Amino acid sequence: MSSSTDGGEIIRVSKKGQATIPKELRERFGIETPGKVLIHEEDGKIVVEPLPSVEEMQGVHAGRYEKGDVLEHLRGMKEEDKQLERDERLERHQ
Repeated sequence: MSSSTDGGEIIRVSKKGQATIPKELRERFGIETPGKVLIHEEDGKIVVEPLPSVEEMQGVHAGRYEKGDVLEHLRGMKEEDKQLERDERLERHQ
């Protein structure tokens, strides 16, 4: 559950440290679900930035997101996602 304030929206953080990005913000910033975001500190604040998929990054956005290891990290995460999907399929068929 969340509540709106003039300065933003207050959301709960679970015991596992999970927070849900409100639907209105996900839609406004094009954050896909499931999807990935880049989270970092900037000027003493936590910043959450939407990231395009690896496929999108290879096209129009390629130069924009190749800062540091972000692109390589996303590729690794995509491989991990694929492996998890394979593992889940194997478990279902056993």
